[in-house]
Amino acid sequence: MTLRIGNASGFYGDRFDAMREMLTGGELDVLTGDYLAELTMLILGRDRLKDPSAGYARTFLKQLEESLGLAHERGVKVVTNAGGLNPAGLAAAVRDLAQRLGIPVRVAHVEGDDLTAAHPGSLTAHAYLGGFGIAAALREGADIVVTGRVTDAALVTGPATAHFGWAPTDHDRLAGAVVAGHVLECGAQATGGNYAFFRDGDVRRPGFPLAELHEDGGCVITKHPGTGGFVDVGTVTAQLLYETGGARYAGPDVTARLDTVRLTRDGPDRVRIEGVRGEPPPPTLKVGRTRLGGHRNEVVFVLTGLDIEAKAALVREQMETGAFARSRPEEVRWDLVRTDRADAGTEETASALLRLVVRDPEPDVVGRALSGAAVELALAGYPGFHVLAPPGKGSPYGVFEASHVPQGDVEHVAVLDDGRRIAVPPAAETLVLDDVPEPPLPEPLPPGATRRAPLGLVAGARSGDKGGDANVGVWVRSDEAWRWLVHALTVGRFRQLIPESAELKVTRHVLPRLRALNFVVEGILGAGVAAQHRFDPQAKALGEWLRSRHLDIPEALL
Repeated sequence: MTLRIGNASGFYGDRFDAMREMLTGGELDVLTGDYLAELTMLILGRDRLKDPSAGYARTFLKQLEESLGLAHERGVKVVTNAGGLNPAGLAAAVRDLAQRLGIPVRVAHVEGDDLTAAHPGSLTAHAYLGGFGIAAALREGADIVVTGRVTDAALVTGPATAHFGWAPTDHDRLAGAVVAGHVLECGAQATGGNYAFFRDGDVRRPGFPLAELHEDGGCVITKHPGTGGFVDVGTVTAQLLYETGGARYAGPDVTARLDTVRLTRDGPDRVRIEGVRGEPPPPTLKVGRTRLGGHRNEVVFVLTGLDIEAKAALVREQMETGAFARSRPEEVRWDLVRTDRADAGTEETASALLRLVVRDPEPDVVGRALSGAAVELALAGYPGFHVLAPPGKGSPYGVFEASHVPQGDVEHVAVLDDGRRIAVPPAAETLVLDDVPEPPLPEPLPPGATRRAPLGLVAGARSGDKGGDANVGVWVRSDEAWRWLVHALTVGRFRQLIPESAELKVTRHVLPRLRALNFVVEGILGAGVAAQHRFDPQAKALGEWLRSRHLDIPEALL
């Protein structure tokens, strides 16, 4: 007995026609859509401040308008977290849409995640719920289930639990579904999107992934026939490492042991996942909180030609003795990006960028007074003075913070379309988690000739954000390369290759079955993506930067 679960959205703003593509491209039992991220919660929170009836992903409703009939005809259930901050509101809107279209569907929603009232000063505060509320709604006959903040994997564990009749203590089965859900959650990232070895296939328009789930928790990751992109062990490995940490991948339903995952090719565009072991979930739920952190502004000065360092020093001194002498923002950051080349053939390639970012609790401090001071240098600054874009008046920025609450403190409820409310009890069996000891390492490669070359010639990487931290997963595709990588890429070497991490806490996790290392860098993203702490605020390209760094690699691997 197989349950086919597909994905049609990895974020709020993903490909609009993916829902129709997934419904028409092949067999499917359940279609999921992930619309929420830390930044999305902040955006929806600001929407709700303007309009209390808002707070959900309106794109989902527009997609459903053209696809609800297809889903109904094909008997496909739809499960999504597009409810955001207002799942009841979205469920009501879906019912109105179905009535207007004359399509008889039953709509349920899941609530209980909203803890904002208990966190004064927060714009949003939401617990990450598991999949048992979704399962309860599906067991009662719901065709569409709308949730607020649940874990991304819950969109798969919920339907799988309802279909196979799993109990909360079926930890291995649930862990298998969590792994499948984690692979699906980011849409086309499992089918060649954002993939280190993207030249291995045609990724101009990757299709969206689906999982063929089995009763024992194992699955096959694939995609509809004829869609773009590709699925192989590498694309699945990359997604498994995305935004994870150690061997224990903890969630409200179960703790999945990533060090037990086995991946094998099962045919063209098919990867089998099996062997996943599970442990009880932790006794607490993660709570993601967003708040307004203050106001920020940015000016990018363009420095062209000769004397780049001196030009940068001049404009810094002029701003320090001018605008900042009158009112200095709480945080001032200068970054000189040397994009310039000597004897360049174009003006653009002869230019460097000097980026000024300021933050302060008060909008006036980073507003017109600052941007006006920058503009006033136009005829009194360095030769060739100009800026990348006209300075603005500044804007508010957000901060993401995480905390935890006991599972029993959250009222997890499935709300059916007839008004019935089904309470979901907290996990009866929990486990206080600690780090898994590092597994035995393979023997290193014997000494031999080496060549200075980019790491990316032998290793793939994928990186992402979790609040203010970033993770960088690095993997290789052969046992010989693994014997080299696991000994060569230590925490110390990582810090050398990524100088930003030199003074930060870096933890390395070893996952031999995936031939992978996962590095977690704490604090590299400051207060999270909404605070825009660094050039790449979500660390999406941190792994690609690492792959571009040079080190001594055995010639036998090149």
